[in-house]
Amino acid sequence: MTSALSTPAAAPAHPLRGRFGRKKFDKQPTQAAAVLIAAPFGDPVPSSAVKLALGLSDGEPVAVVTVARIYGSALGLPNPGLMPTRKEMTEQKNQVEKALRAIERNGTGAWGQVAASRKPVKTVAEVARARGVRHVVVVRVPQTKRWREVVEGDIVKDIARKLGPSVQVEGVAP
Repeated sequence: MTSALSTPAAAPAHPLRGRFGRKKFDKQPTQAAAVLIAAPFGDPVPSSAVKLALGLSDGEPVAVVTVARIYGSALGLPNPGLMPTRKEMTEQKNQVEKALRAIERNGTGAWGQVAASRKPVKTVAEVARARGVRHVVVVRVPQTKRWREVVEGDIVKDIARKLGPSVQVEGVAP
């Protein structure tokens, strides 16, 4: 005679938590915005980008996103040494907060986020789609960093290609 042992069902793990209870990632914010200001290389958001975004928004909310770069992988495996440091993430958060304060001073609603990614073009396009924006204002690299644009290509054209003709993408240099 055999008896079946009943074991209590294991509680399902939280979908955003890993094995040890730490968050794997945050959900993509989806608050609607008319304009997205994107700093794909983590450069500071210039006041000219904020002014342009406020002009395009017609009083609707404006979103700000900066991308903290993850620089590749070692031997095909993720390496913590290639991730953005806490200092870099703090700088990114401060830049977003500064831009949000400038937007809110003009009486317009604002949302902000910092994303960490290996592919800034893809990340900016995903954020723009999630927020349903009509315009994307991209912070271009300063004149002294033009070599980056030569190596990586024109970020404004790449984002426009990813988003299609329904979203207008403009570049602003500091």
